[in-house]
Amino acid sequence: MTAERPPRLDPALVEAFVRNAHGDLGEVQRLLALEPALVNAAWDWGGGDWETGLGAAAHMGEREIALFLLERDARLDLFAAAMLGWVDVVRAALAARPELRDARGPHGIPLLVHARRGGDEAREVAELLEAVPA
Repeated sequence: MTAERPPRLDPALVEAFVRNAHGDLGEVQRLLALEPALVNAAWDWGGGDWETGLGAAAHMGEREIALFLLERDARLDLFAAAMLGWVDVVRAALAARPELRDARGPHGIPLLVHARRGGDEAREVAELLEAVPA
């Protein structure tokens, strides 16, 4: 017996959600209220450059949007953890896989840039990444 899957999300809605997650919390809230499954939806900008709303918020330093999405069960990734300043998460990932220091997120943006976009709250993560040999 196989469970039926719900229908695919409207691609235009997914694109609008991810686009707005780059900086418009109000629109992110509105769209997520309209379709809660958007919280983990990903948009492919082309060539495999895929991005979620959380990924968009992370590389833009949009802490409030990132936390809003995480509170609604967005899947945490290393780039969001770096921007948010969650140094224990980043340290654990680097301990397991030191090469992640050079990881690139959406649009090819490096992990260190995500940490820097986190400002003062992410300073410890940026310093950790700068200290890890390339």
